[in-house]
Amino acid sequence: MRGLFVTGTDTEIGKTVVAAALTAALAADGVAVGAFKPAVTGLDEEPDGDKPHDHELLAACAGMAPEDVAPYRFGPAVSPHLAAELAGEVIDAATLVAAARAAAGERGERVLIAEGVGGLLVPLTLDGVLVRDLVVALGLPLVVVARPGLGTINHTMLTIEAARGAGIDVRGVVLTPWPQEPTDMQRSNATTIEALSGVGVSTLARVPGFSVSELASAGATLPYDHWLS
Repeated sequence: MRGLFVTGTDTEIGKTVVAAALTAALAADGVAVGAFKPAVTGLDEEPDGDKPHDHELLAACAGMAPEDVAPYRFGPAVSPHLAAELAGEVIDAATLVAAARAAAGERGERVLIAEGVGGLLVPLTLDGVLVRDLVVALGLPLVVVARPGLGTINHTMLTIEAARGAGIDVRGVVLTPWPQEPTDMQRSNATTIEALSGVGVSTLARVPGFSVSELASAGATLPYDHWLS
């Protein structure tokens, strides 16, 4: 299976935008692409502005049905394992892997852009299956999405270390939303993370909107060909 797994250093970090932008950019290049997210929570809440729910946005960019993007969907805005418990369900790791492989196509003919839930160590099941375990099971390289501001060096380095400790190949870091006029600290954060981790750091400006074309334009600024090579 060829593709990328997009994780974040925290929740509400911008990883859905990055994952959607990558998906849309690949599709605009004429690449067959599939999107996957193990679980979506918070469906009881109204979407923020004109941004759809995560699985809906990814589905639009990949030309898929939203239910085929996310096999588990829950109302409360809580961790997936708790949301499943509240719904009287159990998230099954094998079901997640099967759904991801289905999104990639029976013969792996589609490049898969998978987006995690929260950070790498977020539990997906009550018996301790983490997002990191899913990345390992899928065998995908990792892209880490992080904030550009204060604290991001520690959070990003911890995420990279947690990934490498499980044998995951970290291909890139994306700092977003990157301002038009970054401060000295923000510039230093980018160069410091790159120097300490050995991972290339890219930046992504705030997207003007959530149409597929706008996301594709944003994704075109990211080095996804390099990450996928």
